[in-house]
Amino acid sequence: MAGQPSSAPKYLRLGDIECYCVSFALSNVVWHEVNGWSGLAQRTVGEQFIRAVDSISANIAEGFGRYGKKDKIKFYRIANGSLFEALDWNEKAKVRQLISLAQYSHVFQELQQLPKMINALVKYTNSHLTI
Repeated sequence: MAGQPSSAPKYLRLGDIECYCVSFALSNVVWHEVNGWSGLAQRTVGEQFIRAVDSISANIAEGFGRYGKKDKIKFYRIANGSLFEALDWNEKAKVRQLISLAQYSHVFQELQQLPKMINALVKYTNSHLTI
């Protein structure tokens, strides 16, 4: 009936997870940056940089889709590892002058906030799931 609160439970959706949204957006930023690089830079640093950043949101999504708590957390931890790999590729892109200081700083700041978000997701999963 209109005007009455719904008694149906609200289920968490992937798009509700902040670290997923931030990492997904960041993967598109990196994709667009690398798209303008020379062939050599794209094949060496660029492909690895894209894969590492894409892997963050992809592993969060895969973990979200898993049933058991341990399985979910395993993928969230893999996402965290990919995050540190992405930090390394961001540094290499800066040192090799493939990105501007502004581009580097933006990616760095986004990556720096993700570990705390991913750890919060792990804690939430640990405390709210029994299986």
